Amino acid sequence: MAHFYLNELVSTAEVGSRVSVEGAEARHAVTVSRLAVGETVSIGNGRGLVVTGTVVTAEHTDLTIEAVEVTDVPRTEPAIFLAQALAKGDRDELAVQAATELGIDGVIPWTAARSISRWEGAKVAKGHDRWTAIVREATKQSIRAWLPDVLDLVSTNQLVRLSSEVRMLVLEPTAELALSALEPDDRDIVLVVGPEGGIAPHELEALTAAGATLVRLGDTVLRTSTAGPAAIAVLNAKLGRW
Repeated sequence: MAHFYLNELVSTAEVGSRVSVEGAEARHAVTVSRLAVGETVSIGNGRGLVVTGTVVTAEHTDLTIEAVEVTDVPRTEPAIFLAQALAKGDRDELAVQAATELGIDGVIPWTAARSISRWEGAKVAKGHDRWTAIVREATKQSIRAWLPDVLDLVSTNQLVRLSSEVRMLVLEPTAELALSALEPDDRDIVLVVGPEGGIAPHELEALTAAGATLVRLGDTVLRTSTAGPAAIAVLNAKLGRW
């Protein structure tokens, strides 16, 4: 299995140069993955640069490779963002993890009217940090050149205002339009997924009035942890990503 690590401080590299990861990243590579000198590893900066090379230093605080191959992967357009409603348990986190593995470009935490889980006070920063960690680990696991953005927590009113700037698709089981029938264009997409109990009627009304499009996946109702990733898979096919 390929090993992939992140060092966001790396800006450039060329064949023959040396690139490192340090601290917790190096410690995990050496003590958990048990990487040793001579093995092949890739290091990315989360902004498209991926350096693959041979390990020349494998210590608890320093993993260094000598570059054999350097690639610069362009960002995919149009971008797809997941506006995921906060949900109880770890269902929102499962959605964020799977969405990252499936190629999402960014995630937007959303406090929906029916969200049981709430980020308030100190929980705002804690929740954002948690999602950021999930996105980072899922990026490494799926060997992605681009690290998705984790945007600030938004209210429904803020989400409504955003709908005028992007192509907003709201997952709604009763929608007439199937996501698979959607005609793609070049606008960035924000995919909106509600919490347990779905999106409240007044929220649907406000979003559609602002220009959002209601879409459905099929004839069944998916959990909030499943709906977003399923829709992203459909969009990946529609946009030619897969």
